Amino acid sequence: MSIEKARITLCNLEKSDYDQVKELMDEAYPDLGGAWPSHTIFRLIDQFPEGQIGVKDGERIVGIALSVQVDYQTFSNPHTYEDIVDAHSRIFSDSNADALYGLDVVIAKSHRGLRLGRRLYDARKELCRQYNLRAILAGGRIPLYKQYRRSMSPMEYINKVDHKELHDPILSFQLANDFQVKRLLKQYLPEDQDSEGYATLLEWNNILFEPTDTVIESKKTIVRVGAVQWQMRRVESVEELMQQVEYFVDTVSDYQSDFILFPEFFNAPLMGLGQYKNQTEAIRALATYTERFREAMSQMAIEYNANIITGSMPLLEGDKLYNVSYLCHRSGKVDEQRKIHITPHEDYDWVIKGGDKIEVFDTDAGRVGIQVCYDVEFPELSRIMAEKGLDILFVPFWTDTKNSYLRVRHCAQARAIENECYVVIAGSVGNLPQVESLDVQYAQSAVLTPSDFAFPHDAALNEATPNTEMLLFSDLDLDKLKILHSEGTVRNLRDRRKDLYSVELKAQ
Repeated sequence: MSIEKARITLCNLEKSDYDQVKELMDEAYPDLGGAWPSHTIFRLIDQFPEGQIGVKDGERIVGIALSVQVDYQTFSNPHTYEDIVDAHSRIFSDSNADALYGLDVVIAKSHRGLRLGRRLYDARKELCRQYNLRAILAGGRIPLYKQYRRSMSPMEYINKVDHKELHDPILSFQLANDFQVKRLLKQYLPEDQDSEGYATLLEWNNILFEPTDTVIESKKTIVRVGAVQWQMRRVESVEELMQQVEYFVDTVSDYQSDFILFPEFFNAPLMGLGQYKNQTEAIRALATYTERFREAMSQMAIEYNANIITGSMPLLEGDKLYNVSYLCHRSGKVDEQRKIHITPHEDYDWVIKGGDKIEVFDTDAGRVGIQVCYDVEFPELSRIMAEKGLDILFVPFWTDTKNSYLRVRHCAQARAIENECYVVIAGSVGNLPQVESLDVQYAQSAVLTPSDFAFPHDAALNEATPNTEMLLFSDLDLDKLKILHSEGTVRNLRDRRKDLYSVELKAQ
């Protein structure tokens, strides 16, 4: 074949293509009876036309991939070829079934080596996604096993192929296309002497599969987040600051956001309402407002239909003080995440204690985690959250200088890449001279992403103007994360060497 003259396109097979299909199958299966009769191919085209895919070079069919719809529960368990094709070479496709079953994939000898098989497999995967099917199943021959049958069992042969110690023209190709061997099938095709009648049951899982739900039950895949870059300013009362909070929640609600994130210690201006002997007394006075803010912001979450991450506030329990962020669900539920790692300033001047629980929260818009400022600089926390299925990490922070901010920013970016999740950071800006140790702020809030083709080239979806009060809106595509986990250029979560190291959470 002349590469210069090749014109490769995909198509759905038509009945008029049968003679070319027969030629391909006769060439590929001379020892297995050659091509199926025309009524078999015609039946496939009638029952499931989208599943019969061809590759054309100009007007010539040079490759085919044939498929049917089947019940996953039935065909993910042991079965034989006769369960797919009856004695009269009839194949039945069930339009109500939840899985795709891959039949033959054939490439003309003249066109092998051009990765056309991979193109057909990719088309099958896209079909599986479009039809919202659970998986692709296939019974795969192992045609070189006959050469090794006296020295190893079929499973030993499969393991050696999987570890690339041996090459099998069919199994090696399927493994390279992200299929997993689910089980060994015995007497799958008895007349297949090269495979000694054995086959592998292969499976490719559609990670985007969504069980059929009602609109009310289904979860969102595009999630809108709003991050508040909050201006620290003098206030004369609690009510004045609460009005400022509600203004932002109301605005975010107008844009139909699913989440709103406030910064760490956003209500610190309230410390300027009184005269305190020292910083410890001031922060404990601020803690007296926490319950009021938590209840008010929970009410706002319901009224404005947005999940609110309340930045963070000091919480006094007995004589111990904690730095706590609340997740106020729009359902009325309230979760909390306490800051785990306490900064030297929080420890020495405010006598704050660290929390001891690491949570990932189920919401109506994904699984989310919260790390308050300094916590994001400890990669173990995010890795534990990633193990729990983290989609979005929210990081409320307070930093006074640019170098402090950059520690948070760079670590947050690393967490997004290594854990294949979105990270939203929100901080405060402006001056608060009447409050000791909170007199200046520096922030550039941002929405950060993994670093791969589906995401922005610099792995930053959105950024605020530095040191300017503003709202930052971004739409996060959770399906992109699912695809990244399975098919990314690199797969940081999947490729971890758990045989060498692990990150474990001690009993909480």
